[in-house]
Amino acid sequence: MRHLFSMHASAHSNNYRQAYVLLLLGFVFLTLAWLGMFNSFSIGAFLLGLGMLVVGLLNPRRFLSAGWLMTSLGVAIFLMFRHSIPESQVLTAHLLAIGLGLLGIAWMARCGYISAGALTPGFFVVGVGVIEYLQAVHLLPSTVVPFALSLWLPGFGLFALGLVSLAASGRTYLAERMKTNVHHGSIAVHSAKEDGRRKEICKRFKIPKK
Repeated sequence: MRHLFSMHASAHSNNYRQAYVLLLLGFVFLTLAWLGMFNSFSIGAFLLGLGMLVVGLLNPRRFLSAGWLMTSLGVAIFLMFRHSIPESQVLTAHLLAIGLGLLGIAWMARCGYISAGALTPGFFVVGVGVIEYLQAVHLLPSTVVPFALSLWLPGFGLFALGLVSLAASGRTYLAERMKTNVHHGSIAVHSAKEDGRRKEICKRFKIPKK
């Protein structure tokens, strides 16, 4: 029981560290974006994925798969907007990036870092497809693309993920503490019942107490 509790405490500690690192990275990127640094390098999506990938090392079950997929797409987006990829090969580059991302996610599932039935990668790919479609038919505001390419995207994205992760970690910790207290209470009640039953048997058969 003590070993199980220490494992839960270690997991909660890693979750809190992950949330704090996300908040710190988000603050750093927001500061750099406000100063106007590196906003013209088209690395917003890449840094968002890289940030999730880094914090995923603290707890592989969180953000690691999404971080790997976003990093792969970020590389393709960076090369596309730096004109290293011809316009005729943009779709091919995106498909290769998604394929590499899914191969990495399959390897993570095989190694046990994430569950085999994780739905996050699927939702992520669908979200990217929807954004690409809206951009193709010119339904996105003109400010969305510059925002996604600048450091404002990893700044707001990582900071928001840090807040969500911090709230989720606190909620999980409280739930685990309540479960542990209930378990300890049931053990105490069971022990008291056993003591009462033993005393009753001793009185009935006049057995000397040990």
